[in-house]
Amino acid sequence: MAQRAISSRSIQHVILPLKTPTTVAAVRPVAGPLCQARQSSHSPLGAPPATPRKKVTINTLRSLHQKEEPITMITAHDFPSAHVADHAGMDIILVGDSLAMVALGMQDTSEVLLEEMILHCRSVSRATKSAFTIGDLPMGSYEIAPEQALESAIKIVKEGRVQAVKLEGGLDMAPTIQRITKAGIPVLGHVGLTPQRQNALGGFRVQGKTTGGALKVLEDALAVQEAGCFAVVLEAVPAEVASLVTKKLKIPTVGIGAGNGCSGQVLVQVDMSGNFPPGRFLPKFVKQYGDVWSESMRAIETYKSEVKSRAYPATAHTYPMPAEELLEFERILESTPIPTST
Repeated sequence: MAQRAISSRSIQHVILPLKTPTTVAAVRPVAGPLCQARQSSHSPLGAPPATPRKKVTINTLRSLHQKEEPITMITAHDFPSAHVADHAGMDIILVGDSLAMVALGMQDTSEVLLEEMILHCRSVSRATKSAFTIGDLPMGSYEIAPEQALESAIKIVKEGRVQAVKLEGGLDMAPTIQRITKAGIPVLGHVGLTPQRQNALGGFRVQGKTTGGALKVLEDALAVQEAGCFAVVLEAVPAEVASLVTKKLKIPTVGIGAGNGCSGQVLVQVDMSGNFPPGRFLPKFVKQYGDVWSESMRAIETYKSEVKSRAYPATAHTYPMPAEELLEFERILESTPIPTST
């Protein structure tokens, strides 16, 4: 069947003689709704917080610890999640290797690579203006030797633009921590349940439930403190044990599943904000403070429905054209021969 199409060459031939650029400019309004500063489908997401605050530093964290004011930490894995965390006033934003599951769809943290962590650290650091940022060293990037760990730490700080690194392990990792801290890079320790070693631990199991286990947690915490850590995460440790360990240390403890006797707390942002589908498993220690998933579903489903019904976009969402310009355009279309092709 023959199709009708307007030749761009023929339209050009008709349009050019009709109006010179000067004539066109004369009929366009110089001010009004058409003169907008930006007409684009994208704009930078970043914006300064409503209440600006000083940059959180190591000294800030030490001061909070001395005053016994709890330290707040949350994970972020990209610009938007870091942006909201920074605006909410978090003291520390951790680019945790949990992003393997919550951002990359992996099964566990052992899959994520150093290069992937650096990419996410970069994104988070662009959004974080006040919070202290920490990048997780993923499995395989620090265990072989202290020199390997230092090289990885330098990369994640230099390329990821974070202020410190976190690594898992206690007494066995003390020489590695010492090597990194001597190079001037702050280290956040992580003892108790260490997810990167889940296979050796027999799964995600609470640590320190026996006297021997509790002494091991204390031994590890003291070892990383001696090695130079500025703070240490205590994960999945009985609250009473975590509280006693905290009292024995000179550095702050940050609990995750370790009770409120720690110097601070950390949660995975996706977990605590409820940004996941119904039925997903959550650890016992997680408190869900929001329901981002349901709100996002509502918004996206409404958008889909309005597109299908042509309710969106409404006139308010379109760019106007001066009536005389539209009439002229229609007149040209009507008077221009439309060639047929077979």
